Amino acid sequence: MKLRDEMPEFVGVTEWVNGSVTKEELRGSPVLVHFWAISCHLCKESLPMLNEWREKYKDHGLKIVGVHMPRSEKDTEIGPVKETIAQYNLQHPIAIDNQHAVTDAFENQYVPAFYLFDQDLKLRHFQAGEKGLKLVQRRLHRILGIEETEA
Repeated sequence: MKLRDEMPEFVGVTEWVNGSVTKEELRGSPVLVHFWAISCHLCKESLPMLNEWREKYKDHGLKIVGVHMPRSEKDTEIGPVKETIAQYNLQHPIAIDNQHAVTDAFENQYVPAFYLFDQDLKLRHFQAGEKGLKLVQRRLHRILGIEETEA
């Protein structure tokens, strides 16, 4: 995806956890789409930060959608994915994408990967790798209209 591209639809999802969501239901809110895999150690390190952001920015309208992108045959086992979701207390909608349909729609190749969309669902920032969370947060503040001193 290129900057300013519109968010793709969430098509071909194997199973939703914590409720499903459509692109149209997200329109009007800034959205962070997070790709991760249970076999990715860096992904698991970033999950607590997503919970923190979910709580910290909910009054600013932020919506978070997770996409579990399996990296191996073992990653396609739904039970362990659901256990990890429960273990990390993830409460936002998460698409289990065993067929890589959502992954392909987003043209994503990485985990963890973060796609930040504005309220018009235009891509405003992309970041891959756990070390980029500070950059994601900085761009998130800009989209939400939060001064850095407020954070």
